[in-house]
Amino acid sequence: MKVLVYSAKPFEKPLLEKANAAIHKISYTEKRLTSETAMKALNYDAISIFSADDASDIVLTKLRDFGVRYITLRSAGHDNINLKTARHLGFKVANTPSYSPNAIAEHAIALLLAFNRKITLAQQQTLQNNFLLDNLIGFDLTGKTVGVMGTGRIGSVLVKILHGFGCNIVANDTSSNEELITNYDVSYISKDALANKAEIIFISLPLNQLTHYLFDKTYIAKLSKKPIIVNVARGGIVHTTEILKALNKGLVSGYATDVYEREHGVFFYDRSHNAPNDTELHQLLCHPKTLVTPHQAFATREALQNIASATLENLNAWAEGKHAVNELS
Repeated sequence: MKVLVYSAKPFEKPLLEKANAAIHKISYTEKRLTSETAMKALNYDAISIFSADDASDIVLTKLRDFGVRYITLRSAGHDNINLKTARHLGFKVANTPSYSPNAIAEHAIALLLAFNRKITLAQQQTLQNNFLLDNLIGFDLTGKTVGVMGTGRIGSVLVKILHGFGCNIVANDTSSNEELITNYDVSYISKDALANKAEIIFISLPLNQLTHYLFDKTYIAKLSKKPIIVNVARGGIVHTTEILKALNKGLVSGYATDVYEREHGVFFYDRSHNAPNDTELHQLLCHPKTLVTPHQAFATREALQNIASATLENLNAWAEGKHAVNELS
């Protein structure tokens, strides 16, 4: 098949080429898929997109008119594509659902540890030959009550790591994981109960109509323990305006995040000479109670290899007239 890879990163290309083994004719563009760049897919059979790409209704309609029939996502989340519209237009769509929950869960823990133990500040101070400890006091994780919102593939790994730290773990999800209850002493409770108990909260939920702005003014007001919130899911789950207000008022002790609700066109790009015109992002980056990384949680060698392999497995199945294992529509 003739395939166009959108949002292609230099570090992805060798892995995709190796997984392809010269079976498909693959082209690459660093451009995001948008209404304006959809034209690049003219006469291609398939495209591969990433989480920053826009596969909304108008874009899907253009892609169909340009001859595209298959869309494979190099991500587990698929909130950037309207699957209902994709089905209606006749697309086959597949994702990479379990490329490496370990990578993302480990990054979530790294965010918490770096924030709690003031690693960034410590480095800044020592580079200036300031070796005082006054501003570097953290706390033990052992014995802390930690809330995990979403215990799917990533959340389950998080639970297992946190259990090793000796944390008391409470969780919320639409269904309970019996293994986590039996082997890792997890208690499933309501969202409001979690807000009341948790000293640290990890967000590992998909972004959908039910979770969009879940952390809004109302829910944040219920966070009685002034928790540290760690978000490795999607930026749109947390209302940026309200989390900034909560940080300023002391309602939340910290916000460590790998995602941002308006990250498209910003994250994955060098904007050092063209700073984003986004006041809230600037506030988030500069706030003394935040730690922001640029959607890098997935970026390990193992995860990138798995993404490439799963992407080509999807394409190979379609080329052979079969259903892809990870097919969504």
